[in-house]
Amino acid sequence: MMIKRITVRRIVDKLVASLALLSVIIAIIPLAGVIIFVTSKGLPAINLEIFTSLPRPPDEIGGGIGNAIQGTLILIGLASMVGLPIGVLSGIYLAEYGNNRFGSLVRFIADTLSGVPSIIMGLFAYVVVVLATRSFSAISGGIALGIMMIPVITRTTEESIKLVPNTIREASMALGVRRWKTIVLIVVSAARSGIITGIMLSIARIAGETAPLLFTAFGSDLWATGLNQPISALPLVIYRYAISPYASWQAQAWGAAFILVSMVLILNIGVRLIARGKYRR
Repeated sequence: MMIKRITVRRIVDKLVASLALLSVIIAIIPLAGVIIFVTSKGLPAINLEIFTSLPRPPDEIGGGIGNAIQGTLILIGLASMVGLPIGVLSGIYLAEYGNNRFGSLVRFIADTLSGVPSIIMGLFAYVVVVLATRSFSAISGGIALGIMMIPVITRTTEESIKLVPNTIREASMALGVRRWKTIVLIVVSAARSGIITGIMLSIARIAGETAPLLFTAFGSDLWATGLNQPISALPLVIYRYAISPYASWQAQAWGAAFILVSMVLILNIGVRLIARGKYRR
C-alpha cells in the first residue's frame, strides 16, 4: 500500500513538473516569435547612418532616426525620475506600514491606475502640462510615462518586501538598529531582486508606448536641444513610418522596432546580471 502511494506521488510530481515546463515553453514561444520576426525584418535596415543621422524626406536616399533614439532615452530617463522614487517609496510604505485604511486606499488607487488606458495618461499630461505651458515637450511626455510606471513599481515593491522574513527585521532591531534603517539597509536590500524586476517591467512597458506621446512629446525631426520642446521617440517613428506609403520609411520603421526591442532586452539582461553579481558578493 505504501509503495503504491509513493508511486502515485512520483507520477503526479512528474506530471505537474511536465505541465510547468510545457507552460514555460508556451510562454516563451510568443516572445521568441516576436524577436525572430522583428529581427528578420529590421536587421537589414540597420547601419551606422540610422543611428547618427536625422530623418530625410521619403524621396531622398538615406537618413536615420538618431533623434528618435536620443528622445527615447531622454523620455525613459525623465519617466524614471518621476516613477521610481514614488513607486518604490509607496511600495515600502504599503509593505511596512500599510495595514490600515489609508494603505488600502493606496492599493486601490495603484490597482485602478494600472488598468487605466495609456491614452488617458497622455490626455491627463496634456491638460496638466501641455495646456499650462502651451507647448509640447519632453517634460510632459516624461510625466505621462512616469505616472504609468508608478502602479507597477508600487505593487511589485510591496510584494517583494513582504516576502522578506520577519526574523530578519527582528534580528536587526534586536541589535539596536532603528526600524527605518532596518527597512532601508536590510529589508530593501534583501528584496532588491524583486524590486529591480518591477522596475524593469515598468520600463519595458513605457518604452513602447505611443498614445501618451502623441499628446505630449508630439515628435520632432530635429535633435533634442531642450526638455521644454517637442521631442521624437522610437514609438512615434514606428507609428508614423509604418502607416506611410513609402518603402524607405517602412524599412526604417522595422529598423526602429528592432532597435527598441534590443534596447529593452539589453536593459533587462544587463540589470539582471549586475544585480545577480552584487547579490553573490
